[in-house]
Amino acid sequence: MIKLLKNLKLKDYLYILLLIIFIVGQVWLDLTLPDYTKELTLAISTETATMDIILTNGGMMILCAVGSMLFAMASVFCCSQIAASFAKNIRTKLFDQVMNFSNLEMNEFSTPSLITRTTNDVVQIQNFMAMGLQMIIKAPIMAIWAICKISTTRIEWTLAAIISVAIIITVVVILVALCLPKFRLIQKLTDKLNDTTRENITGVRVVRAYNSMDYQENKFKKANDEITKTNLFTSRAMGLLNPVMTICMNGLTLSIYLIGAILINQVNMTNITAGMIERGELFANMSIFTQYAMQVIMAFMMLIMIFIILPRTMVSAKRINEVLDKKISIKDGTLANGNDSGLIEFKNVSFSYQGDDYYALSDLNFSINKGETVAFIGRTGSGKSTIINLLNRFYDVTKGEIIIDGENIKNYKEEALRNKIATVAQKAVLFQGDVKENILYGCNDTKDDDPKINKAIQIAHADFIYNLENGIHHHVAQGGSNFSGGQKQRISIARAIYKDSSIIIFDDSFSALDYKTDYLVRKSIKEELKDRTIIIVAQRIGTIKNADKIIVLDDGKISGIGTHEELLNNNEIYKEIALSQLSKEEL
Repeated sequence: MIKLLKNLKLKDYLYILLLIIFIVGQVWLDLTLPDYTKELTLAISTETATMDIILTNGGMMILCAVGSMLFAMASVFCCSQIAASFAKNIRTKLFDQVMNFSNLEMNEFSTPSLITRTTNDVVQIQNFMAMGLQMIIKAPIMAIWAICKISTTRIEWTLAAIISVAIIITVVVILVALCLPKFRLIQKLTDKLNDTTRENITGVRVVRAYNSMDYQENKFKKANDEITKTNLFTSRAMGLLNPVMTICMNGLTLSIYLIGAILINQVNMTNITAGMIERGELFANMSIFTQYAMQVIMAFMMLIMIFIILPRTMVSAKRINEVLDKKISIKDGTLANGNDSGLIEFKNVSFSYQGDDYYALSDLNFSINKGETVAFIGRTGSGKSTIINLLNRFYDVTKGEIIIDGENIKNYKEEALRNKIATVAQKAVLFQGDVKENILYGCNDTKDDDPKINKAIQIAHADFIYNLENGIHHHVAQGGSNFSGGQKQRISIARAIYKDSSIIIFDDSFSALDYKTDYLVRKSIKEELKDRTIIIVAQRIGTIKNADKIIVLDDGKISGIGTHEELLNNNEIYKEIALSQLSKEEL
């Protein structure tokens, strides 16, 4: 939690300073009020009360109460400002950190877990700052100040207050020790519940298609029951604090009055006037001691409230720090510019995923020249997508180096490298908004009549866009769920073409297209983007057979490089894949 406090800004520290001032003022007024109560009680008990004394002391009591209320309102305002600003800073920092994660870091945190940490865990921190910060400052000030006031009275009353506080502290320590492990578990179970919910929602069509609603409902019920039982345990345990506090407060009040009655009864009444004055002082002291004792108890109640919310807050803070402290494996280079020829070289490249003992790619050596169309093909798991991830520097190579335009890709700033490469992912990803925003992704200030937009749409053969109700401004639902797979792929292809990079990568991006559209899109790319370096990953022989160069992968190694005809004659793996799709006559 202390680490997270570094995210406080100068403005937040100024609010904290104001908060301390307001709290000190509030406590001073709250503890001054009993003094006027004492004066009134003493005057009444000694029969010296006059209307002037009553109005003066009563008026001061009202002023103290109103002043305390105003200071309390100002304190709440400061806490709200601090909590909101603090939560905003943490959310921003978390989001920026996750955006900089490579695939290696993303694999260590599940998507539901990252969402929970950015939302639920941050809310826990915000709630603690909103409520706990005021209590953390106010409780010790009030407790120490009130105890100092109490210490000037009779030792019997002070001892009664100490016993009550000791009972409260003992109960709190026991309950926190019992509940802290459960609070840690709750956050993990929240991740699990989010994971199950997300799986059900994203896969709802498959669930319905296989009539597996009951199966998924049981999975959800299990996760839901686990978190419910854990929450009930902590709620019931912490619920014991209220009756304990009530018993201690009422017990302390009774003890004060009982001790006061005994002390008043023991007053020597030989001298009636002196005895009446002593009794009046004891009665007045008993009255204000009750108020001071309640202030002490209230201070410890605040500390208890902190202990209730602090364990879960500490768990949330630890989970947030796990993300913020995660070292990013991809270090940004320094080269912001360079020539833009589109030349790619793989020199002795090997790669293994973290935790794996074997290489997913082994000793790859090949080059791709400017304007070439190069295709990768191979059995499932042969390493095709891994090559694409390395080119985009979502991972760093384990051995060897990748050269783009004469420079090791590690030397480029990530922004400069990504500007050189436009990638159409294997799974077409569309973002909520409209079609234009998805094609111009990141360049949304471009005018509708920009010829580049129309050109990109034409090359991608995404002419269906013009037939939509609102054309390029047609609404895109989250994930592009209101478009077919082929439509999403063509919009994604148009996005990559519009980016106008020297290298364009199609990672199995034609799989949802029918054969005719597949052919037309590739034909347009070949004719319109002659000076671009095109990389195609595909399983269809028809998609890659016209490539300038085809690289066949087998178990992470290069099995063969050549044209379609050359590989048919001298590469068994390629021939096997080809014959599984087309007959000899068709080939």
